[in-house]
Parts: sequence; C-alpha cells; structure tokens
Amino acid sequence: MKSTRIALCVGVVALFLAATAAFGHHASVAEFNMDQKVTLTGVISKVDWVNPHVYLHLDVKDDKGNVTTWALESLPTRFFHAMGLTQEMLGEGKVVTVVANPAKIQGKALGWVVKITYPDGHTYDFSGH
Repeated sequence: MKSTRIALCVGVVALFLAATAAFGHHASVAEFNMDQKVTLTGVISKVDWVNPHVYLHLDVKDDKGNVTTWALESLPTRFFHAMGLTQEMLGEGKVVTVVANPAKIQGKALGWVVKITYPDGHTYDFSGH
C-alpha cells in the first residue's frame, strides 16, 4: 500500500514537471498579445533560420523615413519545411507585408508572425499552426 502511494506521488510529480517544461517552451501567449494584430510593410534585412523558432528581421520605415527593425518570431524550421519553404525563399532584401501579434510590452518592435504577403500576391499563412 505504501509503495503504491509512493509510485502515485512520483507519477504525479513527473506529469507536473513534463507539463511545466512543455508550457515553458511554448509561451508565445505570455510574450505576445494574441488578440491584437499589426500590419508591417518593409524589407527583410535578415532571416535567422534556427531552432526553436525562425526569426525575420524586418526594416520598416515610418512616415518621416525613420527605420525601425522589427524582430518577428515564427514557427520552428520543421513547419517551414512542411510548407515547402526554405530560408532563401523568404528572401533577404525582399519587400513584404507581415501581419503579426505585437509584443505585450508596449513600444517593443517584436512580434509573432501570423502571415507574410509578397508584392506578387503570394502569401504564407501561419495562423493555423
């Protein structure tokens, strides 16, 4: 009876630790406002094709010509591969329009990519993942 209780306690602790680790990595809702969207048009200045998430760096000009570089986090590379996308296809130097969920911290040029649209009209929609 005592060994059954110990085994049960160990199992509960193991489940708790596994759940904590899983939620710790996928904390986009903690960092980004998933209820808001911003639309940014600019030039992709850099693509960080790394795990656990791909980052796009987007140079966006305001009305006065000042450039702000947005760090736009996205899905892991495996999702890009599944969509048939490569780092080269994203295109450093290309003009794109990105819909993103902005950071919860106001004034931070950081967002979570929802959709990328190119001037020829083709899009990559990440909202379903």
